[in-house]
Amino acid sequence: MNILDKYLIKRFLKTYFFAVLVIVLIIMVIDFVEKNDDFIQKNAPMRAILLSYYANLAPYWANYISPLMIFISTVFFTAQMAAHTEIVAILSSGTSFRRLMLPYFIASSMVAVLSFVMVGWILPKANKVRLGFEATYINDKFYFSDRDFHTAVAPNTYAYMSSYNNETKTGYDFTLEKIADNKLIEKLSAKRIEWNDSTKRWKISDYKIRTLGIMKDKLIYNTATKDTVINLSPSDFESDRNVYETFTIPELRKRIDLIKSRGAEGIESFQIELYQRIVTPFAVIILSLMGLIVSARKSRGGVGFQIAIGFVLAFVYILFFIMSKGIAESGNMPPILAVWLPNIVFSCIGTFMYFTVPR
Repeated sequence: MNILDKYLIKRFLKTYFFAVLVIVLIIMVIDFVEKNDDFIQKNAPMRAILLSYYANLAPYWANYISPLMIFISTVFFTAQMAAHTEIVAILSSGTSFRRLMLPYFIASSMVAVLSFVMVGWILPKANKVRLGFEATYINDKFYFSDRDFHTAVAPNTYAYMSSYNNETKTGYDFTLEKIADNKLIEKLSAKRIEWNDSTKRWKISDYKIRTLGIMKDKLIYNTATKDTVINLSPSDFESDRNVYETFTIPELRKRIDLIKSRGAEGIESFQIELYQRIVTPFAVIILSLMGLIVSARKSRGGVGFQIAIGFVLAFVYILFFIMSKGIAESGNMPPILAVWLPNIVFSCIGTFMYFTVPR
């Protein structure tokens, strides 16, 4: 790594972090103005507002806008260098354009690694604190209000409750049915099912078990209580508002495996979240190199023209990102392919521009 590489990497990172800082501060001010009434009405302590909410909201937004900010930052400082004939001087000294891309690749890779660590392990812990604050001081208190709740707890095994109280962790009119060859083979029924925090098991009361056989059925009554293991927990009845944001990457994988083991639906949102966390670091690298290609040529229209092009391409990327997420959620395309779609498209655009845009 020579002096030029260090200079470009330093300028790259300074411009990027400054841009992120400015945008995040603007977002924080807008958010405070919007939520200030909620803070006052619910008597939120200033210490909690600053340390529990905004201290954890700032890194969330910093990472969220990272791909776009790195693209716009690259276009901004590279266009300035091109306007001052610095890029021409670098290329005239014998440095190839491909070699010029190396410090951009190194700097964007540093940001990409930081982004991956953030979304994979650090931000989920911060999001737990932030969402806990929102649940206490911003959002209305959550009550599980679903009636006639059905869910798969294992392949061919289904649980039902007529109602559930998430404060007492108690379900009513509980049934657990096992199916084989589209036929009911066993059914457990209980008037009440309650979570035991000490044993981490469900306690059923006043239950009966009916086993359906080929020759005759078997029926067992029991008015006592019994601890039982069911692939279900009180967390399944908590608010699912942005719950996937609180999972680390290993926890997301476990959650996906759990849903698969149950044979239940609703796996797509967790898969999309997992794939997006993997895709984002690659987007940082792709967009930074593309920003270099867009802005390396000295333009007669000046720096403003190149920055305008950067904003247009950033807007197009946002559209692709939103569309791909919608396609993934609709099930019209495998989630992994839909989430990767913006990166694939912009990689193709960047490759085309690399070979066609004059420098």
